[in-house]
Amino acid sequence: MADKINIAIVDDHTLFRNGVAALMGEFEELKVIFEAENGEQMQQILAKHSLNGSPSDLPQVILMDINMPVMDGYAATKWVKEKYPQIKVLALSMFEDDKAVIRMIKNGASGYVLKESRPKDLLEAIKTINEKGVYINDLVSGKLLRSVSDAEPAPEFSKKELEFLKLCCSELTYKEMADQMFISPRTVDNYREALFLKLNLKSRSGLVLYAIQNGIFNFE
Repeated sequence: MADKINIAIVDDHTLFRNGVAALMGEFEELKVIFEAENGEQMQQILAKHSLNGSPSDLPQVILMDINMPVMDGYAATKWVKEKYPQIKVLALSMFEDDKAVIRMIKNGASGYVLKESRPKDLLEAIKTINEKGVYINDLVSGKLLRSVSDAEPAPEFSKKELEFLKLCCSELTYKEMADQMFISPRTVDNYREALFLKLNLKSRSGLVLYAIQNGIFNFE
C-alpha cells in the first residue's frame, strides 16, 4: 500500500472539525496529523512539529476553513505558502462564492471543496491536490487537472479573451470588467461562455485556476 497522505484540519466549528477528522481518519489512504480552531493555533502546532519532528510529520494537505476568528483562512493560507510552500491548502467553503475562493487562491490555496461534500468526494479532492497540485470541485472538469505533458494541443486565445481571463483573476465584478475593457456587459458574458466552452469549464473559479496553472496569470 502507498504511504498515507498526512492531513490537517483548520476550522473554528468544533463539531464540524471533529466530524471531518473522524470521517477522514476512516480512510486508509489518509492520516490526520492535527486539528486547529484557527490560523494562529495552526501556526503554533506547525512550529512544534517542525522543531520536534521530521519533515514527514508535517501535513501534506491542510483543509482550511475561510471564515475564522483570530486568524482567518486568507491570512493563514498566505502564511502557510510563505513558510511551508510544499504544503497544499484545500479551502473549505460553505457556498459557491467566487470572490472568497479567488481570494483564497490569491493567497496560495490550490483548490476548494464545499463543506457539504460527501466524504468520498473530499477524499478524492485530497488525493488529487496531493498528486496533481491543484483541485477545484466538480464544477470544473478533469481537463484543468490533467498534466501539461498531455498530447492535447493548447487552446488558442484572442487578445480580448486573454485580457478577460486575466481580469477574472481579480476581484472585479463582470460589470466592472466590462467597463475596464470598454465593452458591454453582454460582450463580457460572451467571452465568459466562449472560454467555458473552449476549456470545458463551468465556473469563474475554474478559469482562475486554469490561468494560474498555465502561467497566464501569476499573483504577486
